[in-house]
Order: sequence, then C-alpha cells, then structure tokens
Amino acid sequence: MEFDISVGTLLLFPLIAVSAPLLVRLVGRVVAIPLVVFEIVLGLVFGPAVLGWIEPGEVTEALSDFGLAMLFFLAGNEIDFRAIRGRPIRRAGLGWLASLVLGIGIALLLAPSPTAAVFIGVALTSTALGTIMPVLRDAGDLKSPFGVAAIAVGAIGEFGPLLAISLFLGSRQPLTSALVVLAFAVIAGLGIWLASRGVGKRLHRAITETLHTSGQFAIRLVVLVLLALVALSIVLGLDMLLGAFTAGVIYRLLLSGAPEHDVEVVEGKLEAVGYGLLVPFFFINTGVTFDLAALTSDPMALALIPVFLALFLVIRGIPSSFAAPPGASFRDRAATALLGATALPIIVAVTAIGVEDGVLTSGIASSLVGAGMCSVLVFPLVALVLRRRRPDAPSTDAPPPGVSDGDVFVPTEG
Repeated sequence: MEFDISVGTLLLFPLIAVSAPLLVRLVGRVVAIPLVVFEIVLGLVFGPAVLGWIEPGEVTEALSDFGLAMLFFLAGNEIDFRAIRGRPIRRAGLGWLASLVLGIGIALLLAPSPTAAVFIGVALTSTALGTIMPVLRDAGDLKSPFGVAAIAVGAIGEFGPLLAISLFLGSRQPLTSALVVLAFAVIAGLGIWLASRGVGKRLHRAITETLHTSGQFAIRLVVLVLLALVALSIVLGLDMLLGAFTAGVIYRLLLSGAPEHDVEVVEGKLEAVGYGLLVPFFFINTGVTFDLAALTSDPMALALIPVFLALFLVIRGIPSSFAAPPGASFRDRAATALLGATALPIIVAVTAIGVEDGVLTSGIASSLVGAGMCSVLVFPLVALVLRRRRPDAPSTDAPPPGVSDGDVFVPTEG
C-alpha cells in the first residue's frame, strides 16, 4: 500500500512535536511562550513556505483533522459547567453577542460583499479555547477565578461561532439550517441528559476493570462517542467541530460519579493521546500549510494582518474583559481580553468554507489565518506576563487572611 507521505515528512512531524516542548523549557528560563507557538512556527519553517522539507498531503491533512477534532473534544471535556455557570457564562454570552454585532458591522466596511462580511464577522468573534486551556493549565491558573472566567469566555467563543457556521455559512437556507441544528441539539441534548442522569455509572465498572489492561474501555469509549457525534454532524451537514465539542461535554458527564482515581487516570490517558499525539499534528500542519506566498505577493493582504489583529482585540477582546471575576485588577481584565481575543481553529474552519464557496479570496483568508496565528503567538504570552507577579505580591485569586470567600474583596496591584 502506497501513501502520499515522504520519509522526511513522516519523521519531521514527530521531531517537531518532540522539539517544541524542549524549546518551551529552554526559552521559558527567559520568557514564557505557549507551546503552540513553537509548533506553528516550526511547521512554517520546515514546510513549503521556507525550507520545503515537509510535503503536506492527504495523510498529514487527515491527521490534522483528527487533531483538530480531538482539540475540540478535549475543550468540551475539560469545561466544568458547574464552575462557569451563573455570572461567568452569562457575562461571556453577552460579550459574545456584542462581539457578533460588532464583528459583522465592522466587516461590512471591509468586506467586498455582505456574504463575505458574515464570514469575516464570525471569524472575528471566535476564541481558541483549546489553545488557551493548555496555557492556563501550564500556568496553574485553570481553576482560579481568573481561569474560570477565561474558560467561560473560551467556551462561548467556540460554541457560538460553531452555531453561526452551521446556521449562516452553509449552503442551506437559514430556516432549514435552524431546523437541522435543532435536530442535532435534540439528539445531543438527549445524550447529555442521559449522561447527566447517571447512565454512565453502568460503565464505570468496565472502565475500572480495563484501566490497566489491553481492553482500555475508557479510551475506546472516547473514540466511539467522538466519532459518533462527528458522524452525526457530517450526516446533518454541520461542521464536524460542533459534534467533537459536544462529544467532549457528553464524555465528561459519563465519567461523573466514577472513582476519583479512575477519572484522573482516564484524563491522563486522554491528554496523552490528544496533546501528545493528535493535537500537535493540527498546529504543526497549520504552519506547514500556511499560504505565505499569498501574503508576500499581495501587499493589501499583508497589510490586513495587523488590521485583523487589532480587530480581534476590539471586537472580541474588549467584550471578553467584562467576564473577568469581580474585583479583578486592570491587568487581569487586560489578560482576560487578550485570551478572549486569541483565535485560530475556528478561523481556519471559517476561511476554508469561505474560499471553497468562492466568497473569500485566498488573500483575505490568508490574512485572517495569519492574524489568528499572530494572536496565538502573541496574546497568550502577553497575558501570562500580565498575570505574573512578584513572590511577595498578593494574589488576586484568593482573599487575604481573615477575609472569607463570600466577602467582597478588591485586590490591589502587585
């Protein structure tokens, strides 16, 4: 059997995946840079745009698609809806609606057509939850009030655009699309309801018994749930990422009530498969397939990158800052805005649909993806710098001695 993948490409993808975390550790002594930065940049350098040592093809594209689906699955699986319910999710939802109105409104001034404006507007309202969650985890901020607010912003910033893609960016009429999305919501909602009612408890014993055997029932169940929801999305003509995200939510509910040790082991295995194998393929391939020539040959497309990058901050960042926890400092609000404005996976999906439908030119698509790559490269890094404090500085995430969690506490700058 012949594959459209060279030996060099076969070796360079895992070589980049191994090198990236080592570079993070090395450069981290000076400045903290998110892992995905190195994965994208190294993919760009070794890809056709620079050295040409990696040749993209069907195999790498398929692995990249699996990685993107796994990224959204892990994002859905890691969201603790009990933690973000109430004020965080409400503020994040209102912020995203404001972003959508602003995004489409401003895009109408830049886009060549109203249809293109919708594509650009939706792309400008997205947040890369799957990208910022590893950043928050590595920084130890995943469960802090700041991290909870950022996760709420990211959850709405991924789920909202996915719904918008399914409703407005397909080939169907809006009413038909709404009915199809409703059908998906009913089926997915039934799965979520069954999972929340404790159906998964019947599976916990099988998970425990095969946790350290070749059976690996938990991981096989992940594959089944993920592919089933992705297949349902494809059959209904929806974006597969919607199914992948929903699959992560359902799987988290299926594990609820399982022994804590077993859950930790399963989560570790999922992170190993996702972040250790599949997800790096997506980010590396994003750099490999980036159309650098479309930018360098078109001065207007190149000039649009800083414009779109600034629009991410205005359209997505500013509304996201209002979801910051009560009493948050200016630095924490700015960091929330920067994380909310970090975008890439949804942009890749939206621009691919736009180019395929002939609505967006490759130049505009490359500008949007380029701006998304820059946001991933820059915004989380600046957010981490803003969150960094001197050892003797008080934390904004915990009240000082003598102040209970229920009291109102306004933190001071370090």
